[in-house]
Amino acid sequence: MRQKQATGRAFASDNWAGVHPEVLAAMAEVNVGHVPSYGADPFTRDAEERIRAALGEDAEVFLVFSGTAANVLCLQSMVRSHQAVICAETAHVHTSECGAAEKQIGCKLLPVPSPNGKITVPGIRQHLHDIGNEHHVQPRAITITQATEYGTVYTPQEIRAIADFAHTHSLLLHMDGARLFNAAAFLDVPLRAITSGAGVDALSFGGTKNGLVAGEAVVFFKQVLADDFEFRRMQGMQLASKMRFIAAQYSALLSNDLWKRSASHANRMAQLLAGELAGIKGVALTQQVQANEVFVTMPPAIIPKLQERWPFHVWDEAKSEARLITSFDTEEADIADFAALVRQAVGATEKQWI
Repeated sequence: MRQKQATGRAFASDNWAGVHPEVLAAMAEVNVGHVPSYGADPFTRDAEERIRAALGEDAEVFLVFSGTAANVLCLQSMVRSHQAVICAETAHVHTSECGAAEKQIGCKLLPVPSPNGKITVPGIRQHLHDIGNEHHVQPRAITITQATEYGTVYTPQEIRAIADFAHTHSLLLHMDGARLFNAAAFLDVPLRAITSGAGVDALSFGGTKNGLVAGEAVVFFKQVLADDFEFRRMQGMQLASKMRFIAAQYSALLSNDLWKRSASHANRMAQLLAGELAGIKGVALTQQVQANEVFVTMPPAIIPKLQERWPFHVWDEAKSEARLITSFDTEEADIADFAALVRQAVGATEKQWI
């Protein structure tokens, strides 16, 4: 019999966290009897209705199980291969999805400098040239990430400014909402205030990072983009046969304020972590802490030792910048333990030079 190995928590990613107990309970509740497959079941309809209630009553909703697929299939509905998607230079679709958008869509990604993770209208405008010139790729969509890869958050006004600019120039606006819940919790606004209410046309609605097993959704606020999407989802190998188990996760997340409770806790833990680290000599915050991500520079020599106990990713090796992510299950004791370890490691390093 295989031995179970106990593992601790980490700051590597909210993907490393387990599944929220209320989500597991919801999955167990639907694990009774037989229901139609491929989404033709009452549990999927319930999840879709809850998502529409949260994001917009006219939204078209399609459940999938991969965040990368949600982004690619969503964008595939918005652009053709001779067109382009404008994005932040740090965008996950640009840096961390192995060229999936370029391969599957055949389009080009046009990055915009984003030192704090966010892009602005002036940055987008730089790519709007040679419109109508058959020798040049034609911009068709903009994608923004909420919260950004740097853990910063677009306000509703910032999203609206980008959306209005996009629509004025015949562009579409996509949002990668992998950490949308954390952004909404930070801003203390309803989910629709930073999606349909701010002019977003299509959304990759992520749940995995907020305590789901594997739950993502593609949501269209511009209904024409949803035309034939059921076929696109099937061709993209994202049509789950036992969809009730994805649906049950979203129904749980959108019940009893679970999404807000989980995201608010993760955000609070990030603030606590940032506060502890900011007071340590040789450690410096590099970004505003708004969602559940903390970026810090620290002495390179101490990183391997810290990672032995608390796994995390080095975001920029040249700057010795680390990315630390908190989750719905991060505890205050975790923060205290990590901060103490950092202080100890910094102190030990200083003694070597005395």
